[in-house]
Amino acid sequence: MVKKPSKQPAERRSAPAKTPTLADIAAEVGVTKITVSRALNNPGQLSPATLEKVRAAIRRSGYTPNLLAGSLSSNRSKLVVALVPSISGAMFTATMQNVAEHLQQHGYQLLIGQAGYDDAREDALLEAVIGRRPDGIILTGIVHSAQARQKLRAARIPVVETWDLTPKPIDMLVGFSHPAIGRAAAEYLWKRGCRRPAIISPDDRRARLRAEAFSAVYAAKKYSVPVIEAPAPTPMGDGRSGLAALLAKHPGIDGVFCGSDNLALGALIEAKARDIAVPQQLRVIGYGDQSYGKDADPPLTSVRIDGAAIGRLAAEMLVARATGQAPRKKIVDIGFSIAERASA
Repeated sequence: MVKKPSKQPAERRSAPAKTPTLADIAAEVGVTKITVSRALNNPGQLSPATLEKVRAAIRRSGYTPNLLAGSLSSNRSKLVVALVPSISGAMFTATMQNVAEHLQQHGYQLLIGQAGYDDAREDALLEAVIGRRPDGIILTGIVHSAQARQKLRAARIPVVETWDLTPKPIDMLVGFSHPAIGRAAAEYLWKRGCRRPAIISPDDRRARLRAEAFSAVYAAKKYSVPVIEAPAPTPMGDGRSGLAALLAKHPGIDGVFCGSDNLALGALIEAKARDIAVPQQLRVIGYGDQSYGKDADPPLTSVRIDGAAIGRLAAEMLVARATGQAPRKKIVDIGFSIAERASA
């Protein structure tokens, strides 16, 4: 007789640990849920001994308050969302650091999202952000999609557009004029004798505004400006290949306006590899005045933007609006300057 194999008991699976609740903490300490809530939100209302008992129980259990539930009851999330084109570059670092520091002083947290340089992608991301009802939104650049602008206004969430300028912002704005930068860079090179300049530019809208304004200055003086574009965000290598492509078609260029410091640094490296003297034969200007520019060889002339001021002012505007106050100004033009160094 063949014995049938005996059935082995099914492997017992441990049940997932129960998520601790406010009631669990209250029961452990022997207080009411209101007391635990006060320990979390208004600790000054409890005696030091009771507060410490509640906090010790919270630490032991790993309990985390449900912030969403609190936001639903108070209609306040204490969360601000900032969208930047790229989180890999240093261009917007000072802005975001100052936003985060100022918001933290007022009890707000900052969530940063990467919108890229595609308007359609930004629209989709904005829709997701609006649905979560943050207390404020900080945008890099101006929103041009009519649908996105309508949704932002309808949501009545305080919005600050930054790093650009328009007389008709969605709500508030801290920025500067990109065409003005292009004109200033062109006049700077013209005054230093450049008659055959060129442009290496990212292909995003703000960079194109700078490039178009630069070219317009020289066009008014009857000179044409060749332009090489690279997909944003632009690494240093695009500066090298961009200058190489320009020199292949226009060997007589005597200046180059780059749409980022990365591009400018790449152009400097390519010029050095070709034994082109900078600034004697070729003047180079960057954009952004990143910290590494002053250590380049030669030190890089660049358009300086006060990103820290943008961040501080944007945060101040949002905090004022979120607390029912009016910002001192709805539109702030912080301007720019040219940090003059040996490359130009």
